[in-house]
Amino acid sequence: MGRKHGQETPIDASAECARLHTDRRTGDFMTIDRDSFLKKYNIELEDFQAAGMPWEELAAIYEDYQANEGKLRNIGKDFVYDYLYDIEKAGIHSYRYRTKDPGHLLEKIIRKRNEQFDRFETINRDNYYKYVTDLIGIRVFFLYREDWIHFHSYITTVFENDPDLYVVDRIHDFDENPRHYYIAERPKVYRRNGDTRIYDDNLIEIKSDGIYRSLHYIIKYKGYYVEIQGRTLFEEGWSEIDHDIVYPYFKDDEMLKDFSTLLNRLSGMADEMSSYFRRMKNAKEAWERKLEEDGRPGEWEDGE
Repeated sequence: MGRKHGQETPIDASAECARLHTDRRTGDFMTIDRDSFLKKYNIELEDFQAAGMPWEELAAIYEDYQANEGKLRNIGKDFVYDYLYDIEKAGIHSYRYRTKDPGHLLEKIIRKRNEQFDRFETINRDNYYKYVTDLIGIRVFFLYREDWIHFHSYITTVFENDPDLYVVDRIHDFDENPRHYYIAERPKVYRRNGDTRIYDDNLIEIKSDGIYRSLHYIIKYKGYYVEIQGRTLFEEGWSEIDHDIVYPYFKDDEMLKDFSTLLNRLSGMADEMSSYFRRMKNAKEAWERKLEEDGRPGEWEDGE
């Protein structure tokens, strides 16, 4: 039987100090103790204890991830080159990619064990990469929200999208074959209630339970998961500011949440206006083509 969620685990004082950060430019290790880590990531001691994972195990995850981060970065680079470098073919405006920060990895494990303990109960230094699907993260951007369908059609064509392959159990369903590339979860879109209804729930799972807006795809690629998030440039602007100020360390601060919500509304309005702007342009061009076909001058021509 596993430990019940919320039950405290004794802290091994000898393991409280571990190597947790490295200078990525030089590769030199820096040390930080448990309390400094909790303070930096705004984690209460009670929440850390409730997660039920010894500090020693978290430190071991960190060190293993750090040892493999260079390989993961190269896998992300390969993915971008193989599938996203030709942005017109991929149906996107631009892209960027990253590997997860080691400290954020530990913070996420603690948070997920508190939120969904049963699902993350057996995570450890040997299998964490089977649980955490965004060690390699890629974002693709669209000028217009409705352009999502072009990227969706592209990515579900170049990668196998078989529901029988969708991962349910992170351990038992993990495909150990590094040459098998496929979509590992049903594609999802997070939208805000009131947004223009442009998504087809036959193609993508639609979630409307917050203000976050983004497409999510999980791809199994070269032995690891790659998470692709798709959003407009305006949505990305809001997301970056919200992530820098609010999420996940000040998500309970009502004032900051109110400001973030307001900014989110403005970004949504900007997207709506951009789409309307394009529809006006397309209608204008269609009207002018019709005038030319009918032998009548367009508005930029001088009539007789």
